[in-house]
Amino acid sequence: MQVSSVNDVKIYNLSYGKSLPEWLSDRKKRSLQKNDVDIRRRIELIQDFEMPTISTTIKVSRDGQYIIAAGTYKPRIRCYDAYQLSMKFERCLDSEVVTFEILSDDYSKIVFLQCDRYVEFQSQHGHYYRTRIPKFGRDFSYHYPSCDLYFVGASSEIYRLNLEQGRFLNSLQMDASQSNVCDINPAHYLFAAGTVEGKVECWDPRTRNRVGILDCALSSVTTDTEVEGLPSISALKFKGALHMVVGTTTGQVLLYDLRSSSPLIVKDHHYGLPIKSIEFQEQLDLIISADSRIVKMWNQNTGKMFTSIETEHEINDLCIYPNSGLFFLANESPKMNTFYVPSLGPAPRWCSFLDNLTEELEENPETTVYDDYKFVTKKDLENLGLAHLIGSPLLRAYMHGFFMDIRLYHKVKAMTNPFAYEEYRKEKIRQKIEETRAQRVQVKKLPKVNKELAMKFMEEEEAEEQVQKKKKGKSLPNILRDERFKVMFENPDFEVDEASEEFRLINPIVSKASEKRRKKLKQLQEHIQAEQEEDELEGKPSDAESSESSDDDRGWVEEVQKQHKLLRAEQKLRLMEDDQQIHSKPKFFEIKTGEEFKSFKNAAQKHKLLKTTLEDRLKHEEKTGTLHLSDTTVGSKQLTFTLKKSEQQKKRQEAEKQHHEERRRLRRSAGHLQGKAMQRKPFF
Repeated sequence: MQVSSVNDVKIYNLSYGKSLPEWLSDRKKRSLQKNDVDIRRRIELIQDFEMPTISTTIKVSRDGQYIIAAGTYKPRIRCYDAYQLSMKFERCLDSEVVTFEILSDDYSKIVFLQCDRYVEFQSQHGHYYRTRIPKFGRDFSYHYPSCDLYFVGASSEIYRLNLEQGRFLNSLQMDASQSNVCDINPAHYLFAAGTVEGKVECWDPRTRNRVGILDCALSSVTTDTEVEGLPSISALKFKGALHMVVGTTTGQVLLYDLRSSSPLIVKDHHYGLPIKSIEFQEQLDLIISADSRIVKMWNQNTGKMFTSIETEHEINDLCIYPNSGLFFLANESPKMNTFYVPSLGPAPRWCSFLDNLTEELEENPETTVYDDYKFVTKKDLENLGLAHLIGSPLLRAYMHGFFMDIRLYHKVKAMTNPFAYEEYRKEKIRQKIEETRAQRVQVKKLPKVNKELAMKFMEEEEAEEQVQKKKKGKSLPNILRDERFKVMFENPDFEVDEASEEFRLINPIVSKASEKRRKKLKQLQEHIQAEQEEDELEGKPSDAESSESSDDDRGWVEEVQKQHKLLRAEQKLRLMEDDQQIHSKPKFFEIKTGEEFKSFKNAAQKHKLLKTTLEDRLKHEEKTGTLHLSDTTVGSKQLTFTLKKSEQQKKRQEAEKQHHEERRRLRRSAGHLQGKAMQRKPFF
């Protein structure tokens, strides 16, 4: 339930809130009601009080028990039992309903005027009879004393159908070319028809003669109203025996006394939209008029606004439950709106709990909306050139902006932007041109970066779309349209380097994955859904699949080994070229006077080398051969160092080597002399 307050009048929107789908299970509905606060707090006054698409007309039977609504799509009517708070029945029709009339106290006799010139009669059991009128009808009224139906529409004639005799009677000839609405006074049965020329013709059904013509188009134009085009009559309603209310297509509501040709009050909705419906509230002497955007309630004696209701969707019809503050709205949405205004009257007997509920509610009302005023901000005033009016009585400061008269706003808007229609026309032409361009053959535009990768994604997307069309499933997201990966196809830093070692080592895996993906797509396109036993009978056992997978793995291993061999060969060639460049370029060194030549790399050069960065030292050592840099298969780097021996270490090693050789030589000579001495010694 939503509570709002306009002009200190509380309005309760009983249809506000989320609606649950019909196909949900009871268990799912209960779980949603527990978890969702909006669903738990919503009020479903009448169960399934909605239409599949839109609702066009709502009426209440004279006994107050049944509420009948017409809507689409498909064309249908639904009857709701107010005492049971549920739908009683639903009937589908052959064509859309323009309007209908309940002839009996309940739903047993209903007449429907349809958009294809047919008039259908339905009884309690359903369809009863169907006939056709000569021209397209727009409205009709029922004359109870004579049992005649009066039809008006796209013709200058008023067709009469007598339900007692079951035949058409002589039609009434009007001066107007076409008529939009009609009504019969319940007190003296005066018939009135509103024409497209802005006139109301009144007829006496007893003599079948015209008794008067009322020019409402001329009376609707006053000093305070602005009218675009000829005001036609779009709504007509009698109130009592002497009053009649007329609504025009330009948004004016005129209250007439049948004894006078000039209106008592002219009320403007200030939206320029046709008046759809007019109702009355007898207790407070209110007239309730509705156009496609707003419902206004105003006093019939003074014209003072009582309250107003704006809806989210366009309004098609207004229906007030008799002697209560409850009313229904048929609109351009599946859900039919239900409003309750306690100031208009009490709740009906079948929903008396609304009075207790509204009394206990202590919610804060919404922001007050002033009727006949437009809310504008300071920026809007600057754009309109009305910033100098700040502080004057023409602007009323409110929160972060101002309220200004809606008539002043429309005048200034038309003066500041006289070429609004031209801009609208150009925009429409541009949209039409873009639609025609979209029908032409589309050329694929590849990005500047990673073109081959983008082509691969496009091909995969096309293949997946073909499969999804056949399977009627949801399409998967594409990387090309994902904002997170947008930079990968725009920034050159993210370009794939196919000559790098990492790409060449991973490329066999990527190509293998793409081949598997293509195989899967082909299998899905063929729609092979046979069982494993049937596949083996067709000559392809499960072992064949395992052998295929093993062959694929063996081929992948061979391809990776081949790439490793190529990388090693390229690395050897690169090292050989570096050695040749080092040896081919001679180096010349200049020895200063007074210094001895000790080494090519003296202490000063070593000290200078220590001051350089690590990167420069690594490059230097890599060139000299003391450092070897190589890449691994997983993308990391491997460093191998060769330690260089100093001159002192070399001398020490040479001295030790000479010492060992001398000792070895001495041992050999000592052993030789000892052998000779033993030969010379006599044997005892």
